[in-house]
Amino acid sequence: MKRLVGTSRTYVDAGFSALVIDWQQLHGRHSLPWQQSRDPYRVWLSEIMLQQTQVAAVIPYYQRFLSSFPDVFSLAQASNEQVMAHWSGLGYYTRARNLHACAQRVVQEYDGEFPSQPELLAQLPGIGRSTAAAIAAFSYGECAAILDGNVKRVFTRVFGIDGVPASKVIEDDLWLRAEALMPPAGEPGKIQAYTQGLMDLGATLCTRSKPRCDDCPLKLRCVALADNRVTELPTKKPKKTIPAKKVMMLLILDREQVLLEKRPPSGIWGGLYSLPELAYADDLQVATVQTALQPFGELDSMQQLKAVDHVFSHFRLEITPLECRLKQRSRAVSEDTHIWYPLAQIGQAPLPAPIKKMLSRML
Repeated sequence: MKRLVGTSRTYVDAGFSALVIDWQQLHGRHSLPWQQSRDPYRVWLSEIMLQQTQVAAVIPYYQRFLSSFPDVFSLAQASNEQVMAHWSGLGYYTRARNLHACAQRVVQEYDGEFPSQPELLAQLPGIGRSTAAAIAAFSYGECAAILDGNVKRVFTRVFGIDGVPASKVIEDDLWLRAEALMPPAGEPGKIQAYTQGLMDLGATLCTRSKPRCDDCPLKLRCVALADNRVTELPTKKPKKTIPAKKVMMLLILDREQVLLEKRPPSGIWGGLYSLPELAYADDLQVATVQTALQPFGELDSMQQLKAVDHVFSHFRLEITPLECRLKQRSRAVSEDTHIWYPLAQIGQAPLPAPIKKMLSRML
């Protein structure tokens, strides 16, 4: 069955939301940490962390964040280093920078109270249309449509929609459906159960691989199931060759400390600390390393360690570590750009997960 493009009126179907709500109330998730409160701060924090990240990975980070930053005021007042240290390992670090900036905006512009209107929420850093709708629905009961990756997968399968969901024509059509299929406004608790139900369906039943179609409340409506196309939908993006980038990183050691360098605020691992870098060279000269080390001390010994690969969404990074031990530390480093960090505490450092893992293994 082919997709038919229409208007939101074309897609109105009260039976759809009723099935989702009934299933969520009986079989959906009800005990997640952020479901125990309608506090907009906690809802917002969870929704940002859950972007492109699975629930199991988010829970410990969410709990640690709340322990250190129990409200939007404490998060807004925290230093960038504190925020990034708590986020280290969760990935997609732009979310952490936006999280901090959003907290500061909410304090400055809204006296610490998140607005209830999705349109205003969507204007804050890191909050898109779907996330704004989820926050408004869960916190304030506002009737607003979500369309995250899980929901797109449910819709494309149930309605048999061909085409890459991220393309404009398909995404516009999916938004029409999302708006049309919501339960009627004004019924207490319905929008929360419906919104959570869509998320739960995509996360627990209508998964990318091995979907549990027999348990799905929408199986009798599902075009993909009827046409034996569940594995084909949603339509996948054409695969691209991922380019590779090589870099050398200096593991500079002295007095049971390692030298860390603060990365620029934007870009890969923006705002985190990492190891100082050198351009990759097959025939690296000792003099090149000595020059790079000059601001920090005199080189005593150098050893090239085994390369480490890390794959990002758009390129593969091959890291060749150089262990450099100093004969003498020259001077104190500028804390704005570098820091000597105790080796014994490296697990608590605000480092990207692959760098922290690499250091833990080496040290």
